[in-house]
Amino acid sequence: MAQPPVSKRSTKKRRASEILARLWQLYPDATCSLDYQTPVQLLVATILSAQCTDERVNQVTPALFARFPDAAALATAEITELETLVRSTGFYRNKSKNIQGACQKLMEHHGGQVPQTMAELLPLPGVARKTANVVLAHAFGINAGVTVDTHVKRLSNRLGLVKSENPVQIEQQLMGLLPQPEWENWSIRLIYHGRAVCMARKPNCSGCALADLCPSCA
Repeated sequence: MAQPPVSKRSTKKRRASEILARLWQLYPDATCSLDYQTPVQLLVATILSAQCTDERVNQVTPALFARFPDAAALATAEITELETLVRSTGFYRNKSKNIQGACQKLMEHHGGQVPQTMAELLPLPGVARKTANVVLAHAFGINAGVTVDTHVKRLSNRLGLVKSENPVQIEQQLMGLLPQPEWENWSIRLIYHGRAVCMARKPNCSGCALADLCPSCA
């Protein structure tokens, strides 16, 4: 009896599963690159990481958190002092405004604590789905979605698993291809791979362990 044709979606699912298995082997200890001690500090560090490297954020946050360790302190900080402390991360005025605004809302509505749902996080200034996904996954172990940063967007397209430049669309497509417990594992390991091998300007295809699964590999 002839076998039914395999759908493109099921083929993508199998390929995504194999890619993830290899990423686990390549980066078994991959974790969030941002340094933090509390969910509030992770939230702040993630806001600072927009259009900035995690390495730069980690250079800034020790002094920031020594001076303002929690939501209460950040909510009442002098905005000019905040700006000075985070200046080197870029867009420092907007980031300082968002950090203070988010912490003020935490104090007003959440007792100074970071809420544990997407619906409660998204209204905070400076928080979109990417930031909320990072905080939920790494602070609370909650996989509410797939974190889509520049690496995840680039590599997911290169690997032929998605076809979009829109982060929300990419996230929805990836959520349909990957089991929920692996959503953040996919993101964090793909980020490591994007930094180490599949760089934006000159990907190292000859040294890539995913080359045989990648339609973009020449």
